[in-house]
Amino acid sequence: MAPLVLVLNAGSSSLKFGVYERPENASLALVAYGQVEGIGTRPRLSAKDEAGETLIDQDLGADVRDANGAFDELAAWLRSHFDREALAAVGHRVVHGGPKFDRPTLVTPEIVRELKELSPLAPLHQPFNLAAIDAVFDRLQGLPQVACFDTAFHRGHSAVAELIPLPPELRARGLQRYGFHGLSYEYIASVLPQVAAEIAAGRVLVAHLGSGASICALDDGRSVDSSLGFTGLDGLCMGSRPGTLDPGVVLYLFQELGLSAREVEDALYRKSGLLGISGISNDMRDLLGNDEPAARLAVDYFVYRAAKEIGALTAALGGLDGLVFTAGIGENSVEVRQRICEACSWLGVRLDSEANEANGPRITTGDSEVSAWVIPTNEELMIARHTVAQLESG
Repeated sequence: MAPLVLVLNAGSSSLKFGVYERPENASLALVAYGQVEGIGTRPRLSAKDEAGETLIDQDLGADVRDANGAFDELAAWLRSHFDREALAAVGHRVVHGGPKFDRPTLVTPEIVRELKELSPLAPLHQPFNLAAIDAVFDRLQGLPQVACFDTAFHRGHSAVAELIPLPPELRARGLQRYGFHGLSYEYIASVLPQVAAEIAAGRVLVAHLGSGASICALDDGRSVDSSLGFTGLDGLCMGSRPGTLDPGVVLYLFQELGLSAREVEDALYRKSGLLGISGISNDMRDLLGNDEPAARLAVDYFVYRAAKEIGALTAALGGLDGLVFTAGIGENSVEVRQRICEACSWLGVRLDSEANEANGPRITTGDSEVSAWVIPTNEELMIARHTVAQLESG
């Protein structure tokens, strides 16, 4: 069997994975993918092969209470299907790399300790990303692990795009705009020459719209700005995060309402956004078609903020050649894409309704001044590529 690369994308209630074969002198090939979902509530392990055929789909029982238990179940299933000796490395998504980690990095215990210090900047993701690394250290000792950072693709922005306008003594402590969803944007940039060659070298906005949402400005495939900044709270409205917020609101929560730091963090990361507006759900699928006024308002605000950010980032690029939708909402919601494109008609976006209904890939008319596209992202493949490259370089 050719060497295998395991990719892990760990969250608070799920552990997504992919297994890639690494044939000599050939491209990486997906051999299995799946997830352990419902961790802490109703855990379930599911996996499919490269053709989409089900390999396993079963409840795991109440004994799986946390990420360690989920990894144990996944490891046991992997051992039953793949030769342990064939596993060459594990690649991980790590959301925040801070000012130091600007490229994929071979992980050591010392690096894990450094990355844990960044957990307050990404509390929904970083602790769980690093827990998966610790689990591999404990259970698959000696296996190389590579951390791939969501911030890395955005490094190299201009000084003005990275700037947070605070006093220099505060900025010196790492306060700058980083941007996130970089693995997704890097993948889209890598496939644009094949999928949308006419805009690949131009000025492109990629809208990664999901439970976490952001927009990245690309110029000739390179990130030049992003709607997300120091943490995952900036920019667009998200499933449970508010996006751009007047800092005075946070001061008011502390000074006038007397909320604790933990209460403010909980409100900003877990109770705001679509959930906070609607009072119904953080899932766009639950809100679309719901006649409740609060549900409609949540969808309206999501579209409004996305269209507003597209205008701002178009200004940063000095014009726009193409718009790409990706991630869960971007790839699957005909209505959200339609409404955002209609809101951007002033830019010269002319929606082709039939193409949009068919999920593209191009969803604008032939005479549209700015073309719009639907391109599925693949963060796991990007992580696998980086993992292999790291092994080969070191």
